[in-house]
Amino acid sequence: MPSYEEWKRTVHFYYLVKFTLNVYSMLFSFLGLCVLCVGVYAEVERQRYRTLEGVFLAPAVVLILLGLVMFTVSLVGMVGSLRDNKTLLHMFLCVLCVLLALQALALIVALLFERTTSELFQRNIREGIKHYYDDLDFKNILDYVQQKFSCCGGDEYKDWEVNQYHFCNGSGPLACGVPYTCCIHQVGEVVNTLCGYKTLTKQREDLTDVIHVRGCIHAVNLWMGDNIGATIGICCAVGLPQLLGILLSCVFWNLLVEMSESADMVDFRALKRAGFDYSDLDLAGAGWCMCLPREGGYLPLARADTGPADSAPEPNAPPLDWEQVQAEHSLMQFEEVGQDSAWMPGIDEVDSRD
Repeated sequence: MPSYEEWKRTVHFYYLVKFTLNVYSMLFSFLGLCVLCVGVYAEVERQRYRTLEGVFLAPAVVLILLGLVMFTVSLVGMVGSLRDNKTLLHMFLCVLCVLLALQALALIVALLFERTTSELFQRNIREGIKHYYDDLDFKNILDYVQQKFSCCGGDEYKDWEVNQYHFCNGSGPLACGVPYTCCIHQVGEVVNTLCGYKTLTKQREDLTDVIHVRGCIHAVNLWMGDNIGATIGICCAVGLPQLLGILLSCVFWNLLVEMSESADMVDFRALKRAGFDYSDLDLAGAGWCMCLPREGGYLPLARADTGPADSAPEPNAPPLDWEQVQAEHSLMQFEEVGQDSAWMPGIDEVDSRD
């Protein structure tokens, strides 16, 4: 069984890494496009009904930004892997590393400065509560969180005093109360939408059987601490795909760098320096991109004046010595056209050393 170093030099390893990275990038570009389309649709609906004026709290804006980043970064990786473009692959690798580092840094900062993070979330949730009935997206998210985690408000249930329909100076049926999603419901019980009536005037100990008095920030933190396995699973679901993309792009980029330094890759810049034209090479197997590797390299075809020769290199043929080839080619041209003649190759440069 061949070792990893031997297998890494084979064409099969090249195709395996290339198309694995391409499929990975294609899947995430499609996923990013779907997220982007959902975000654009939600934003169009939000602008249609003119709900929340601020864009920070709009989930549609978050989806648009997330989908745009996913689609753009994955597209760069997909094109770079298809075209064997080292520049695009390097960009893809750097962006993934930066994104993963920023997420890890944000997680560490959130854990180290838990109180500051909680205050930041509390301010933003209170701002969202002010527009609770104006933004249906935020309303649905907060209702789900309050029911799922048995909580009410951001820091506590009295956060609902900032809403114009719930503060105690109002005269409507919701005045000095909380939404029904804060209420404690029994299984099979018919939901009473006014179950939180006048609860903001009472103390916490008097509401233990009526509404959930704990804030959603504390409830979510407690749930994450009690379900450490699920918390680790969520972190892995976010970080591992990015880590896989970093690993694949790093391996493929290093592979292309090694290949570009050998004669196994079609490198027309080096060929031009050596004085060769397209017609001087046997490019069978180079592929549509004129850059696929071949063991032994792409040796020049034998010239007509030197007699017939087998154009294909032997399996164990040594790599092409460009300095020797260039010297021999210059000597041949000197003999053919004279010392004062200048030769300029008329080929289009196709550089695989991107």
